[in-house]
Order: sequence, then structure tokens, then C-alpha cells
Amino acid sequence: MKISFPRMGYSYIAFKWLVENLGHECIVPPEPSKRTLDLGVQHSPEFACIPFKLLTGTYLEVAEMGAELIITSGGMGPCRAGYYWVMHQYLLDELDQNIRVMAFEPPLCDLKDFFQKLYWIKSSSGLSLHAFLQVLKVAWQKLIAIDDVEMRSHELRPLEINRGQTTRTLWKALERLDQADTLEEVETGRLEGLKHLDSIELDRTRRPIKIGIIGEIYVVLEPAANHYIQIMLGEMGVETNRSIYLTTYARTSTIVDLEGDIYAKARPYLNEAPIGGHGANSVGETVLYAEHGFDGVVQLAPFGCIPEIVAKSILPRVSRDLDIPVLTIFIDEQTGKAGVQTRLEAFVDLLERKRISKESRRGR
Repeated sequence: MKISFPRMGYSYIAFKWLVENLGHECIVPPEPSKRTLDLGVQHSPEFACIPFKLLTGTYLEVAEMGAELIITSGGMGPCRAGYYWVMHQYLLDELDQNIRVMAFEPPLCDLKDFFQKLYWIKSSSGLSLHAFLQVLKVAWQKLIAIDDVEMRSHELRPLEINRGQTTRTLWKALERLDQADTLEEVETGRLEGLKHLDSIELDRTRRPIKIGIIGEIYVVLEPAANHYIQIMLGEMGVETNRSIYLTTYARTSTIVDLEGDIYAKARPYLNEAPIGGHGANSVGETVLYAEHGFDGVVQLAPFGCIPEIVAKSILPRVSRDLDIPVLTIFIDEQTGKAGVQTRLEAFVDLLERKRISKESRRGR
């Protein structure tokens, strides 16, 4: 069977390996491009958010490439993202695309449905239970390794002496992980990737501004959707810390509910924590970034995303109470890289002047 999936950051490397080692042909979704977005805008409801439109375009592109099944995620809580797969199946049927969409709901939402679909995947692979679990384990470790090297790259990029070296080293590290086939090879690739990143020539005298990245999961995880904002900020000399990585999201939101601490941080500002999507997380994570001494926060949100709009209405109070500036960037099909870069440059300049002012007051 020819199987595809949504593209979210660099996770496609692990998902491609997973599909192929389950005995299927993987149709790797191309990185979202102008054509992807044009297709999505053309065939999606006008007021659908940018993740919905990009996914529509992606599904049409993989359908053109011969995909027969798209495996995606569902959702729970008061957020329409949980119904995306239903609407996408309807749109694909309307366009006479012979392709099926299968959504895995979070186990916390529907444990029976989750294991039924997992069993179907196992049965279609023809693998024994032991072999199937081993494939899942290697794929999971690949995801962890991918996240580890990406996290390190965002720590080092603002200190690099030769601009672009960190990004080039990251691409090479991801290529090595792409070739790994066993747990040992994945771990070796992870360690080598971290070693090569740590060998980059750095200027340790710099004191980079530190910015936390919060917001809706798709536009935070997919660099093509946010115009590679972390690389952009890193090359401005800013250290970024992203609140969401796919592995951390899976640990805290789908397998076991470990988000209590974030909701506890949000509760003084938001009595009804489950407002859908990552709205409550955006509030709680801003509090955490302030407590950890970050200089500012950037909220990334699809235009029209109700949970993030609710969060945005609350964040000015959090900003005042905890003295942490917050920049909200709403993303839609009209958002351009130049506009995002201009706003970020102005925000970074504000944070630098704020730091200088604070340090001068301390020195009096």
C-alpha cells in the first residue's frame, strides 16, 4: 500500500522509515510550497485556517503522487482541528481522489479506537508483534534524535561565527539519521550530529537575547508555515526555545496527561484551562518563560484560530504582570517572509534596548 502523512517539521524522516519498515511504500509529502498553499486555498473553505489549507494542498499533492492512504492525527477538546480529517476526506471525495484518510485519535480521547487502528496497521504489515513493536521503537527513537539535534542547533546558531554553518551542520545530521536503520545506528547518528554541532566555531562572549516560541502546534512545528522563524531569529543572534516538539507533545498530550503544571501556571489568568488547541498552553508557557528569565515570547497563530485568539487577549496581562514582552504573529496565506522578518527585527531591537535599560538601572 502507498501511504503518506502530513508534513510537520523534520518528523517526516522518522515516519518515512516507519512506513517503509512496516512493508509499505511511503509517499513522502513534499515541503509545503506556494503550489501547496495555492491548491489548499483553491479547494478549502474560505475561512479555514492556514494549517487546514496547507494540509488540503499537501493531501492533493500526495494523491497526485499515488498515495492510497493518509495517516494523520485527530484531536480532542473544543478545537475544530479534531474534525480536520473528516473534512479532508469529504473534500478529497468531492474531488474524486481515490484516497482514504485515517486519523489516530489521542489514546486519552478514545483508547479503543487507537488500538483498533494500531492493530489494523500491524495486520497490514504482516509483521509479528515483536517485530512490529521493534519497528515502532526505532521510529520513536528517530523522532527523539531528530528533536535533540534540532534543539541543539537553536542553542548554538546565535553564537556561530560563520553564518549558516549551524544550519548546514543540522541538515547533515538529519541526513545521517535518515540513513539509520537500527537503534544503535540511530543513537550513533544522534551523538555524531550533536558532536558536529558542538564543534562549530562559536563566539562565547556573545549574550544572545532569549525568546520563547509558543502557539498552535502546526504553525510552530512546520518551518515552511512560519517562514523558518527559528533559523531567522538565530541568524539575528537570538537564542530560541520552542515550547512544542513532536516527542514532547506525544509524551504530555497523547499518552499520559502531564500538562498539569502548564495549566496550573495558566490558571490565575484563565479559569477554564481547556479552551481548545494550545490556547491554555500559550498562556502557561509564557508564565514559565518569564520565570526562567527569557527576554520575550513570540506567539505564532493561524489567522482565525479561536484558542490562540483567546490566549492573545490574556497575554497582555501576563506580559504586564511578569514584565515579559510578547509579540503575536498571525499567519495566513497573505503572510510573507519579509513582513515577518521586519516585525521580528523590531521586536528584537525592543528587547535589546529593554535589557540595556534594565542593566543600567541595576548599575546605579
